Amino acid sequence: MTALLRRGHVGGDVVREWHHEAADFVGLQEAWPNDLSPDCVVHLAARVHVMRDDAPDPVAAFRATNVEGTLRVARAAQARGARRMVFVSSIKAVAEVDGGVPLAESVPPMPLDPYGLSKRAAEEALWRLGEETGLEVVVVRPPLVYGPGVGANFLQMMDALWRGVPLPLGSVNARRSLVYTENLADALMHCVTDPRAANACFHVADAEDLSVAQLLRGLGRHLSKPARLIPVPTGLLRAAGVLSGRSAQLERLTSSLQVDTSLIHARLGWQPPFAVEEGLEATARWYRATH
Repeated sequence: MTALLRRGHVGGDVVREWHHEAADFVGLQEAWPNDLSPDCVVHLAARVHVMRDDAPDPVAAFRATNVEGTLRVARAAQARGARRMVFVSSIKAVAEVDGGVPLAESVPPMPLDPYGLSKRAAEEALWRLGEETGLEVVVVRPPLVYGPGVGANFLQMMDALWRGVPLPLGSVNARRSLVYTENLADALMHCVTDPRAANACFHVADAEDLSVAQLLRGLGRHLSKPARLIPVPTGLLRAAGVLSGRSAQLERLTSSLQVDTSLIHARLGWQPPFAVEEGLEATARWYRATH
């Protein structure tokens, strides 16, 4: 197995590392090692979790990495013999909320932010490339991914729990799908190796969906830092979001976003090998060891 990295290290003895630091994978095909002929490429790199975006044109910046960069990887891999590309997209390529029905792969995509729009555009570009060249394309759309090393909003929630900060989320009952990193990795291996995955799109998630309040209580339990949740009505939270200019963030926290994973279960026989509690415990163990 070879890991193409822009920075950092994977670690371990079983993974060969290859670094290509050029922005958006420019020059990748020319830099490709002569002795590397992959059968399948799993593409996870993306511009994501930009908390304060100072790019002059955020839409163009997301497209440069998530669309053009993805296509450079796909073309370079196919030129060296790859028959399949597994593309890790995002449920945000479909929607930000579920409208009361878990999101299936057949739902017409309606992405809203630059990240979701770029992921959807990358999916479409890869489907076209596959039709033109015969490259097998598998699209995987995870919801929020958590586990050791997690960042962004999930890490901020853990920081708040660790410090004992009271959180006004005790009445938020809307459920949201999550996926533990080890469950996602297992699903990706199925998509790499199973012939039935060719040219398909799959939604993946843990077996149990949690509300934000349940998630915080579970994390607090594993951190030995009981969640201090204040039962503020959802409508009042949303009004506060409008007044504070954080309406999008509060809408995500208070709205349901569940995904329908029945297709990958039925077609590939995939089931998440780790329970939610196992994922939360591993995440909390990592946090305690690093903070």
